[in-house]
Amino acid sequence: MGGVNPAGRTSGHQAFRRTVLDALPDEDQARTLLGLAAMMRLASGQADDAWQDAAGHPIDAATLVEQTRQQVLDHTLVRRIEDPQFNDAGLPANRRATLALDRPLTFQVRRRQLPTDLSPDWQVSDIDRRHVEVTVPAGEMEVLLPETRPAQVRAAGQLPSGFEPSRFYRSVHHPRGLSMAIFAASDCLDDSGLGWDELRDRLDPDQIAVYAGNSIGQLDEDGWGGLLKSFVAGKRTTSKQMPLGYGQMPADFLNAYVLGSVGGTGAALGACASFLYNLRLGVEDIRAGRRSVVMVGTSDAPITPEIVEGFRAMGALADDDSLKALDALELLTDADYQRACRPFARNCGFTMGESSQFLLLMDDSLALEVGAELRGSVPEVFVNADGWKRSISAPGIGNYITLGKAASLVRDMLGADALRHRTFLHAHGTSTPKNRTTESHVFDRVARAHGIEDWPVTAIKAFVGHSQGGAAGDQLASALGSFAHGLLPGIATLDAVAEDVNTERLRFFRDPMAFDADASFINAKGFGGNNATGVVLSPRVTERLLAARHGQAAIDAWKSRRETTRKAANAYQQAADRGHFAPRYRFGEGVLEGPELDVGADAIEIPGYAQPVSLAVDNPFGRLDDGEDS
Repeated sequence: MGGVNPAGRTSGHQAFRRTVLDALPDEDQARTLLGLAAMMRLASGQADDAWQDAAGHPIDAATLVEQTRQQVLDHTLVRRIEDPQFNDAGLPANRRATLALDRPLTFQVRRRQLPTDLSPDWQVSDIDRRHVEVTVPAGEMEVLLPETRPAQVRAAGQLPSGFEPSRFYRSVHHPRGLSMAIFAASDCLDDSGLGWDELRDRLDPDQIAVYAGNSIGQLDEDGWGGLLKSFVAGKRTTSKQMPLGYGQMPADFLNAYVLGSVGGTGAALGACASFLYNLRLGVEDIRAGRRSVVMVGTSDAPITPEIVEGFRAMGALADDDSLKALDALELLTDADYQRACRPFARNCGFTMGESSQFLLLMDDSLALEVGAELRGSVPEVFVNADGWKRSISAPGIGNYITLGKAASLVRDMLGADALRHRTFLHAHGTSTPKNRTTESHVFDRVARAHGIEDWPVTAIKAFVGHSQGGAAGDQLASALGSFAHGLLPGIATLDAVAEDVNTERLRFFRDPMAFDADASFINAKGFGGNNATGVVLSPRVTERLLAARHGQAAIDAWKSRRETTRKAANAYQQAADRGHFAPRYRFGEGVLEGPELDVGADAIEIPGYAQPVSLAVDNPFGRLDDGEDS
């Protein structure tokens, strides 16, 4: 697993540890704070385990933790948006106006700044080769007047302050979401402890796939956001804005610059359920035997003025006025913005977030063979639509089906007792009034059907906000952290459960809770009726299932090989905790265009790939004998 979100880095469970910080032993707290301080460029760790502060002065670890603790806490998770546009500087805009000119207006301008199609009654005379003088006659004149508008939404889940993923590789005008994807996928590979080139050489290149995307594309200045407003803003469209804006571009970037994969690829877009849609593609490919290794993920960077305003106009976001009304406040402080996202409490809308999360999926035989670290397993992801709807954005009935199927699968695999007492829910938990009632009703009905009386519910958006298509990735990464640490994050902003939330069979809690889990349900309720529930099983349960399938001797041999994997992963995590990152980015390396291939009837040999691509295909359709030899 790998990635980055407002809580920090995914590998080594750093982001998870940030969400349960106060419940950790002192040593783990210090490690988490030091790693985040390094990530935020407040300090840097040296090779000999010594530390330097931001000015380069030597400092011991304990003093560094003490000095930076509050800054780390204040500048991670959900908080006041730090982009100056959302604060005093204001959001850049234009206002249409009609000027009533009582006399001719004369001005000078650069020749190249004149409109191509001039009004016929404008008089233009040359000043020199580069400048002209324009006279506009008296009368009415339509203009756009530049202005700045105060942001109405000022809270979001932003990556830790000071962390900029594009700093660590040769990024040239890459949209933020794609820079995050490069970092996150590299973090995933390094966290695996497996050398990617060695792993790839073991496989037919077509046994590898990448399914990654996002829900709304790259809509910042370097992607479609800049493209779509370039004419109106008087800016030049670049050659990169169009291609880099596509929603499947995270997968394309991974294939071209991180993995060099020629196997399966694509992106399934399903609003807030996009991560689970892509996860489902990977699970189905491996179960069908089409692939042995699949990288799955999403990368969303939606904290831009236009996207935020779009969701605000829908009434979906917790804007400043709504937050003030909710708590009867006249002014909002930094502490109020940190509490903006309140799943299942009295709330007023969701809080935008940004995140990139990736998982490396592997078939069980290969995982044992290479000594992979098994952080869990995903037996299935269920997806269902809502059917007839009045409003495209309103919740519907599909989520009852997805969670119902998921619960039935766990009951069948692990037994009714495990389902009732050793599973927990990772709620979509957006912090909207509608979500708190509809999702809790889904949970309650499924709990009743299975005799569950006290089902723990956690909602990670209280910490990191809603990263749109990547939301379930944040949930799943958190679930893996719960398996590793035996803790469930509380809903930290839950002062009291709202009166319209179904609570009879559900357990909502504010502080981290110790819990011995066999499985977690990753739930998503997306705009348009994109419902999905994924089942993730704990490492303990996964190992038991593997032992039943492969035998104890195979498990013992896997554990022996796993030691080498763990050493490599631990070395990476120690370097990352000191702020040393080297994302895998191989621009222009090993480029092939076709003539270099050796194309046969049964296989294609590709230079640089150890194994050929088999052209043998499954034919379930039967065969018509054409009289020729096979």
